[in-house]
Amino acid sequence: MKVMNTVLTGAALFVLSAPAIFAQSATTNDPPQTIQQRKENQQDRIGQGVQSGQLTAGETKNLETKEAGLNKEERTMRSQDDGHLTAADRTKLNNQQNRLSNQIYDDKHNGAVQHDGPGEVGQRKENQQDRIAQGVKSGQLTPGETAKLEKQQQGINREESGMREANGGKLTGADKKALNQQQNRASRNIYNKKHNGRKQ
Repeated sequence: MKVMNTVLTGAALFVLSAPAIFAQSATTNDPPQTIQQRKENQQDRIGQGVQSGQLTAGETKNLETKEAGLNKEERTMRSQDDGHLTAADRTKLNNQQNRLSNQIYDDKHNGAVQHDGPGEVGQRKENQQDRIAQGVKSGQLTPGETAKLEKQQQGINREESGMREANGGKLTGADKKALNQQQNRASRNIYNKKHNGRKQ
């Protein structure tokens, strides 16, 4: 009886673990992502973080500035080798993308969130972030453009915080008008950068 239980237990364990074994072997044979696929994947993750509020304007600006730097470094590497990347170039870029990937994860999970707040001011901020996120995901915004747009949003957020601090946590009518005018300028910048023909 003990032998039969042992055989049945072993068979059950094999049956339960077989899908995991086959899944693992299938994923290890997949070819590694290209440099372009890695960039697109990073941009999708950043766009999702912007849209969900997991990434603040400052965090997004920082990540996109680094992504723009990597893109510039890749262009320089390609220009030095007739438009091609050497194996050493690919390794270096892949390692840098790994570090950036870890930072995206850390920033999305650090507890800092984009607080848009209630009312018209909060709705405008949320709308701007959604438009930026859509531009990142679609490739209409380059990392450099996104960094500039998020820097502008970060400045508006700081100004709003200062206004609220000066008025016991509230915004006056004049404050709301000033913030709305700044968001109008930001809105035009978002539109212009998304429609200037540059692509990620």
